[in-house]
Amino acid sequence: MSEKSETTDKTSKTRHKYFREQFDDEEVKLVFKKHPIVMRKGIVLAALGLLAGTVPALIKPTYGWFFGGLGLGFLLSAALIFPWWVRWYFSVYIMTDQRFIQQSRSLLQINFVDIGLEQIQMINYQIAGLEETLLHFGTITVQTYVGDLVIRDVHHPEKIQKKMVHILREMGIHPSQRPYQADSQAGSEQDEAKAAEA
Repeated sequence: MSEKSETTDKTSKTRHKYFREQFDDEEVKLVFKKHPIVMRKGIVLAALGLLAGTVPALIKPTYGWFFGGLGLGFLLSAALIFPWWVRWYFSVYIMTDQRFIQQSRSLLQINFVDIGLEQIQMINYQIAGLEETLLHFGTITVQTYVGDLVIRDVHHPEKIQKKMVHILREMGIHPSQRPYQADSQAGSEQDEAKAAEA
């Protein structure tokens, strides 16, 4: 019996870390990314790079120039889309049982935003426009005490927002339990009582 409890203690202490900054006692609840549509400018540039690869075949129309130019066009298009892909692939949003984290990485920049779950007041989403409606992406706004965190181009924002709200409820974080709302409700009740007396 004691051997089993020791092994369960060891396995619970050696949890898999999903990201470098994860605390030992922290459990990851939700991980999401932006919609691949954020790479659309890179895709257009890559297509133009591939098209530019066919120019040598127009100058000298032989198979060697065509396939050589096409190969160079593929290399050029890969080089043009690479920074956009890195920015999309390494931008991750993580919700744990303790905090909400935004990690954005590009070739020359790293951004890290850490918000405690108890600081989150409200989570909203918006899908506006034909492109967003057809491709199922939109904006999620996380309202906190210190300001709003706006996450644009989120894939299926309605599902992500619903999951985030459920996680907050599981953690026992409800807007009705916040101290600032209790104070404002008590203040409004006192104002109503004074108005009724007058």
